[in-house]
Amino acid sequence: MKIPKPEYTTEFRELAVKRVKDGQTVGSVARDLGLVEQTLRNWVKAVDAGKLNAAGAKRVTPEQMELSRLRAENVRLKREVEILKKATAYFAKDVQ
Repeated sequence: MKIPKPEYTTEFRELAVKRVKDGQTVGSVARDLGLVEQTLRNWVKAVDAGKLNAAGAKRVTPEQMELSRLRAENVRLKREVEILKKATAYFAKDVQ
């Protein structure tokens, strides 16, 4: 099953980078937001280079930002469920 590449709003990216700049680790922020750590590292580098915001990027509403965050969380939770299913099958096989 291929998971579609999520698209994140500029505000979501800015908030994620702000959390890193405020002292949280990249790993903890990435886990909290359901991101791949390297993606977040790339965003931090882009902010440092002044290139995070694409030219002509449209502003989004808080609802759209929340939807983007929830989609990312949904993808993370689906991955966790898959891992748990595999672990359950493994241990169920072990018991018999």
